[in-house]
Amino acid sequence: IRESGSIEQDADIVAFLYRDDYYNRGGDEDDDDDGGFEPQTNDENGEIEIIIAKQRNGPTGTVKLHFMKQYNKFTDIDYAHADMM
Repeated sequence: IRESGSIEQDADIVAFLYRDDYYNRGGDEDDDDDGGFEPQTNDENGEIEIIIAKQRNGPTGTVKLHFMKQYNKFTDIDYAHADMM
């Protein structure tokens, strides 16, 4: 969080979302052209990580959840896999 010291200082929780298919383009790594970006998978559902970078009243760490893009919904991974069976 560059040049946002007061925001981080005042915040009780700082969290980031990471979705692998958003960042892994699957193409040439030297390609700096961002135009025409397409995720590596066509799957509407996937795994997402919530990275808790700061939590004033609790632990930090990473939580993995199942993401259902068409509903913009997050569920527990075990619960999501139970629905698919």
